Amino acid sequence: MSENFEIIYGKNSIIEALNSENREINKILISKNIHTDNKIEQIKELCKNKGIIFQFVGRDKFMPYEEFNHQGVIAQISPIKYMELDDFISDFQKKGKFGSLVMLDGVEDSHNLGAITRACVCAGVDGIIIPSRRNVLVNATVEKISQGAVNHIPIIKVNSLINAVQKLKENDWWIVSTDASAKENYYDVKYNDMNFVLVMGAEHAGVSKSLLKASDFVVKIPMQNNFNSLNVSNAMSVIIFEALRQKLM
Repeated sequence: MSENFEIIYGKNSIIEALNSENREINKILISKNIHTDNKIEQIKELCKNKGIIFQFVGRDKFMPYEEFNHQGVIAQISPIKYMELDDFISDFQKKGKFGSLVMLDGVEDSHNLGAITRACVCAGVDGIIIPSRRNVLVNATVEKISQGAVNHIPIIKVNSLINAVQKLKENDWWIVSTDASAKENYYDVKYNDMNFVLVMGAEHAGVSKSLLKASDFVVKIPMQNNFNSLNVSNAMSVIIFEALRQKLM
């Protein structure tokens, strides 16, 4: 495989990649051992329309990916294109509306990033900010779990989250961080009349102290039972869909 391409797998993620204008697909491999269905036929039709090679191959081609739920189809594809924060800010200022961003501080699990991305697209979030280090980047598992949602939202990669926060604040974005010991509940914030960035931390560490200090709001999700916490993707969804609820009122 060319060094310029990586592997993604799963029918939905490949269909979304085929429909995206931002990804170059080199080749799609379909297992001879699977039964065709509507999604396989859709993949074949999209390939024909776009002039992309697809091949039916034996089980041996899928052996390196047996640990993944590849559904009998894999694609050689160009990596996701990350967006620069400056470009996002410049583009968003032209839209003339209030926006929302999700910032991830130390989320290292690919399944979480995939689930977060999928929920963000469903809720109409305008972008996801991730650090270039100590955080999972977009990979094949993220693409699969997100059901291809990575192709429908800007993923912004930055070297420093705290620098990104300062730049966003200078451009009229408010920072809402989550912390289990916060005094304010997440639903007390009025999300619908401001640009806001929701900062989520990893389960084991939470949001860093420097980001909490730089935040305009620090909120919690109240819990009835003395249990650890929600999964980060579930917690993010609770808050971001409350913001959507307020917007739609």
